[in-house]
Amino acid sequence: MTQTASKRVINGWAMYDWANSVYNLVITTTFFPIYFTKATAHHFKSDNIPFLGIQVNNSSLYSFALAAAYLVIALLYPVLTSIADTRGNKKRFMQFFCYMGALGCSALFLFEGGNVGLGVICFILASMGYVGSQVFYNAFLPEIAAPEDQDRISAKGFSYGYIGSVLMQLIGFVLVLLMSDKFLSLRLNFLLVGLWWAGFAQVTFAVLPNAARQMTAATNVFKVGFAEVRKVYAEVKKLGVLKRYLRGFFFYSIGVQTIMTVATLFGSVLLKLDETKLIVTIVLVQLVAIIGATWMGQLSKKFGNIRVLMGVVAFWVVICISAFVTAGQAENLKPFHDKIAELEQQQEDLQAKKSQMTPEAFDAADASSLAELSRWKHDLQPHQEPIEYSFYLLALGVGLVMGGIQSLSRSTYSKLMPPTKDTASYFSYYDLTEKIAIVIGMFTFGFVSQITGSMKNAIIFLIVFFILGLLFLFSAQTRQRREPAAVV
Repeated sequence: MTQTASKRVINGWAMYDWANSVYNLVITTTFFPIYFTKATAHHFKSDNIPFLGIQVNNSSLYSFALAAAYLVIALLYPVLTSIADTRGNKKRFMQFFCYMGALGCSALFLFEGGNVGLGVICFILASMGYVGSQVFYNAFLPEIAAPEDQDRISAKGFSYGYIGSVLMQLIGFVLVLLMSDKFLSLRLNFLLVGLWWAGFAQVTFAVLPNAARQMTAATNVFKVGFAEVRKVYAEVKKLGVLKRYLRGFFFYSIGVQTIMTVATLFGSVLLKLDETKLIVTIVLVQLVAIIGATWMGQLSKKFGNIRVLMGVVAFWVVICISAFVTAGQAENLKPFHDKIAELEQQQEDLQAKKSQMTPEAFDAADASSLAELSRWKHDLQPHQEPIEYSFYLLALGVGLVMGGIQSLSRSTYSKLMPPTKDTASYFSYYDLTEKIAIVIGMFTFGFVSQITGSMKNAIIFLIVFFILGLLFLFSAQTRQRREPAAVV
């Protein structure tokens, strides 16, 4: 039986959460979505940019890139989990993916808006490195912690990750505020994230055990990995409640994961919110998420997991409907934003021609341009403020249910699992389901936005996914009442 390792090893293991959680918050959630759309639009003077010989909306391309990364991850996931379960060299694989992800983040410093291919490749490498290293990081937990200590130690890793990512977020925010070159300040953030990730990971790699390779019968990790998926799938099909619950989880995860990933794009690209306000809002959402997760855990004790999940998914539907209405209001202001963008471009062009103009001519043209720009911004403000406040309310709602639905979903799955010693295979199947949901969600969001020209229309599909998830949860609850399994 596994005994819990020393405090030094436990703290070192948890430090990897501190190291790599900065990718999730700083890169995918906050700074990189803003930078990617702003930098490409600035370089190409349009939101439609060339990529692989075709014109693609920059926010759609961001969604496609993340979908591509998670598609590769989903295909490799059974193999990676098989390696983690059957090989003793998981630390080496963890290091490989860690350095790949950190390098991808730091290399984003070289992405200046015009070299789109480099930006997409580095973003994909960073995403794959994050998820790939997480597989082996999680696989170390049962090796360093006794079963009765695993929840406590896992929570310690989560808390380390939260503190580290918020700290890095604040450092990045200070850079953005203090530096006049906003693009450079964001690129420095990407460089710092990679250095932070690889640097603090050394604490983890210094203390994790170097397990010897298991000299059991030779195994084909590809065959074993996909065989495990087929085995769990066959078993889940026989379990009425778990089967329905997983279907519900799959559909509402499409919505949840997509919203968490594109929320910054929604605020920046569609609602035209100020970047500084967006960053502050995202940090506050992380704080609200802690309260929401605690509150949801208390509700589940009183009303049961599935019933609370149904209420939360229904709340997500309300959030999506509200976002759709807000997006419609924002689209009505497009003429204002287009005119302001045109005047700002004129200002930039005027500054470039300053040396070719007489001081008097430049001052006259500059004063005229600034006056018109100021007038348009003044006329926009009373219409923009309600949209801004609506976004803050939406962000508050997302924060309340964001962390809780993830933790409650996982604990519900754990309770519904059949008695088995092979818990690793079941949780690998659960994680694979979530990865595929991210692929479908991000691709759908990007594709609908691309063909219709608006993120607003993609929200309709998210509502459909949430409703499907809600229906399957209701089916699981109905089936549960007829089965002798424990009520959750």
